[in-house]
Amino acid sequence: MTKSLFRGILITVLFAFVAFVLIPIYVPRPAFIPGFAPPPDMWPRVISIIGMGLGLVAFCLTLLGKGEAEDPAPKSDGAPTKTLILRAFGAAAAFAGFIVILPIVGFAIGAMLLTGVCILLTGERGHVIWAVAISVLGPLALTFFFQKALGTQFPQGVLGPVIGL
Repeated sequence: MTKSLFRGILITVLFAFVAFVLIPIYVPRPAFIPGFAPPPDMWPRVISIIGMGLGLVAFCLTLLGKGEAEDPAPKSDGAPTKTLILRAFGAAAAFAGFIVILPIVGFAIGAMLLTGVCILLTGERGHVIWAVAISVLGPLALTFFFQKALGTQFPQGVLGPVIGL
């Protein structure tokens, strides 16, 4: 089995596990949902189904011989292995920090900080203005879209009402 074929199967199985096992167990669905409000499990389920579809597309493209070519050496930005391992631990620490600060600063600020830290961990230093713009505008746009257009509520945190996010 090639890496691409295994990758397609793994992606499909992971998202299927989330959609059919984790979401029904951990996302409660109320008996009554007022108006046109989406149920709480709608967006996790949509993302999981899209992920399963992408995994199946990768799997099928590999079977048809149109998948990505096997690369004998993994690509890196030239950083030593120790740096890459530290970046992986840094990403895990960033997500843990996001969970810790979420009740204090709210989703929007927490997502901005998480996005900025993750961009820094990729080793990108040449496009600082773009990195800051993506870190600030990306989470604000997503929060605005989901709150205003779809009525999805995000945690405001203790400081959220103070700063207006």
